[in-house]
Parts: sequence; structure tokens; C-alpha cells
Amino acid sequence: MLPQVPALPDIKGGQMAIGEVALRLAGLLASTRSVISIIRNEAQIPDLKAVSPRISPHVLSLEDAPATDFTRIFTGADVVVFSAGAGGKGGPERTLAIDYHGAVKVFDAIEAVEGAKPRLLLVSAIDIRDHSKPFPAHYNEGDKEISRKYADALKNYVEAKYLADKNLIGRTAFKWTILRPGTLLDTPGTGRVSIGRTHLSPGIPRDDVAQTLAHLVDRPDAAGLAIDAIGGESPIGEALDAFIKKGETDWVG
Repeated sequence: MLPQVPALPDIKGGQMAIGEVALRLAGLLASTRSVISIIRNEAQIPDLKAVSPRISPHVLSLEDAPATDFTRIFTGADVVVFSAGAGGKGGPERTLAIDYHGAVKVFDAIEAVEGAKPRLLLVSAIDIRDHSKPFPAHYNEGDKEISRKYADALKNYVEAKYLADKNLIGRTAFKWTILRPGTLLDTPGTGRVSIGRTHLSPGIPRDDVAQTLAHLVDRPDAAGLAIDAIGGESPIGEALDAFIKKGETDWVG
């Protein structure tokens, strides 16, 4: 039986859409795995099928559906990938509904799976932390300036993501890993990254975020780690190997 990987899409332009990272990831995984893509409406199905006819779409609203509906989909799955996010658009209420309450709903749904529970890969963002505390020790002056602008421009998004990450880190009923990519780019992927207590730039192509997630699907030994990733020079697999071997999470609270 092929491993099952439900993937929840991110949100583009303030509306639920097949997320660019999630869509790329589904295409990467579909040749060797049973992939379920959770989407909001049937109009998105052709986009999924264009990537791979092997992807199984499932229409379900992250905002409106109860956690029990997600539990049913997650039962029997090996890995759940959550890359949903309002992107700071749609107002603070929608941002909180997707980036915090939606994430917590998925956490609860995984906990409610009877028997073997799937691992969770949560896509967060770099510099998601308590911004009332001092800067992390490895930040340089450029990082600090980026952090200030980021927290000011996307205040609601940063706070919602922080609350979701903090909630997940306190959970022990299932295994989880957090990927914290830098600014997402539409440029072609390079297959190379910088991972682990990085700086906040340069950005990282969405292709490379999807590739990193594809690697993490097969890395249960990354459980309990938060992983910062930006554009860099190290091959993705080698960078993850070194980071996981070191075993030092990038979550700073």
C-alpha cells in the first residue's frame, strides 16, 4: 500500500486556492504515494488533475468543517502536510481563522485519530516568534531590520502563526515537524538551501520549499524540530541530513 499523504493547500490572494507550495508538493509525491489534496471547491479539481491524475481531491472547508471531518480523512494516513495560510490578506479575522484556528483544528483532528496517528508537517514562516522578546542571537543588523518590517507589515499573520506554532510545540500525542521558510519566491528552484539558524534573506523559491517538504515526508527522525530554510548553496538532502543529525530546533519562542 502506498503511504497516504493528505495535503492542505495554502491560501492565495485572500481566497482559498490550491496553494502553490501544496500543489508542487502533491505533484512531487503523487508518483510514489497516495496523495489526498484537501480543497475548498470543485472548481480547483482540474488544476490538481493537470499536475497528476493520481492526486485525489477532497472538498472540505478548513474554516467551516468540524475537526471530525478531518479526522476521517487523516485516519490511515502516514503524514499530513499543512501549508494553509491567509498570507496576511482578508483581514485579521480571516487570518486568525485560517492561520491559528484552522491549524489548531487540524492538530485536534490528528489527535482524535484512533490507533496510529499520522505525522504532521506544518509550514510556518521564518522569524515567527514572540516579537516582544530580544532578537535571536544569530541575527545580524540586516536580519533585525527585516524582522521589524515583517512584524509591522504582517502583524496579524505573525501573531496567528506564532500562536499556532506555540500550540503545536506543546503537543505530544503525535509526531510533528515545522518548516519555517523565508520569503517565498516564484523563481525556478535550485535544489539548494541554507538550513538551521539562518539569516532572514535571501528568499527561497516555492519549488525548493516543496522539495524540502518532500524530503521531510520520509524523515520521521525530524520529529520535534522547527527548521528554518532560506535560499543557499547546500543540496536540500545534505542540508537536512546535517540539521537533523545536529538535532537543534530553530524554535526560539
